Amino acid sequence: MIHSKVTVVFCGEEYSVSPDTGLTIGRTGDVEVDDNPYLHRTFLVVSFENGFWWISNTGSTLTATVADEQGLFQAWLNPGAKIPLAMKKLIVWFTAGPTTYDFEIHVASPAFRSVTADPAAGFDDEADDEVGAATVGRVSFTPDQKLLVVALCEPFLLRREAGTSQIPSSAAAADRLGWTLTRFNRKLDNVCQKLADAGTRGLHGGVGKLATNRKARLVEHALSTKLVTEGDLALLDERLGAQGADTHTSTADEKRVDGRKVVAEQGNA
Repeated sequence: MIHSKVTVVFCGEEYSVSPDTGLTIGRTGDVEVDDNPYLHRTFLVVSFENGFWWISNTGSTLTATVADEQGLFQAWLNPGAKIPLAMKKLIVWFTAGPTTYDFEIHVASPAFRSVTADPAAGFDDEADDEVGAATVGRVSFTPDQKLLVVALCEPFLLRREAGTSQIPSSAAAADRLGWTLTRFNRKLDNVCQKLADAGTRGLHGGVGKLATNRKARLVEHALSTKLVTEGDLALLDERLGAQGADTHTSTADEKRVDGRKVVAEQGNA
């Protein structure tokens, strides 16, 4: 039987997968991801079974997000689940403790290929958008909500290759945006609720209760669906530039007020 060549790429290193033995990924796997106590010793397995290549989650608690490079396909891999490696290039994200990892899977001759359908004739996907809102699938985000997602994904968007990054803390992301922590958390609630209502899994921990690891799931979802891309980093620069201009204007106004006070005091002397 002829097997398609499969390669896993992590932190710039390539690992060829044997159809006879497969490849394990985890804390002590064939691909040693990291000495992270939150990471399973063997978390994911790439194997060849019944004529297809598969990726399986053999862990007990962690989940993984699997997507194609165009953001057209996404799967959430729960413990015990497996999916076929049906496309030429797939990207896998997962979070263990404070660290989020991602790696690539390259399939030389996949069993399937992705097909992009053309938009229906005469359909204007911006016709129903709110002014200033960005629409992703069925979800519309305000500019501030989009900024929040970009700020959380910034470490990953700045990277040039698959590897590891830490999602910013809420306090760090709020500071990056020039917001109070209360404002940041309120907008994070709104973003997660919108996506959960649209069917995105993993953003709720139960009825009426948001998941504690919602930021990790939000980042994985945003990156895998191309909700944000490297080009969106400019939004943060524009935000900081606007804040700088506002600060400069405020300082100038204060100086003018102080100047008038000095003149008035000298006139009354």
